[in-house]
Amino acid sequence: MVRKSDKIRGMKIKDIGKLVISVVVCLGAGAIGSIFTQQAIPTWYATLEKPAFNPPNWVFAPVWTLLYILMGVAAFLVWRKGLDNRQVRIALIVFLVQLILNASWSVAFFGLESPLYGLVVITFLWVAILFTSLSFYRISRAAGILLWPYLLWVTFAAVLNESIWLLNR
Repeated sequence: MVRKSDKIRGMKIKDIGKLVISVVVCLGAGAIGSIFTQQAIPTWYATLEKPAFNPPNWVFAPVWTLLYILMGVAAFLVWRKGLDNRQVRIALIVFLVQLILNASWSVAFFGLESPLYGLVVITFLWVAILFTSLSFYRISRAAGILLWPYLLWVTFAAVLNESIWLLNR
């Protein structure tokens, strides 16, 4: 016979696994993007004219790491509501699309050395983050809110991307 306390402990272990997977997947997307970024920073990116509000290079890694962790926690909060829920499945698919766009921005901007392609991708990314946040919010208020810093940072990144494109065309 399974005791109620064993069930509760089992759920917590299952939830911890989901949380770890969610965060690792998000950090993995960041790692994929960083492959393209790290190679271009000291070479191509260093040659670009940048606006006065461009942060120092060292700011990006800690900010993105924090954002990927917040994204992972948000995805976990939605996932734990159950994949049997159609709304959860749709929200997580939208989340995965934005995560792919996130990594694709680094490929476009740094890998292809194209601020213009980066601007196109980040525009789609911004829309996808907004849809993801709204979808998550309907399922878990906290999950939707956890994506707000990400949306704000990508808004800033889009303005920065556009400025770099305009300064270097």
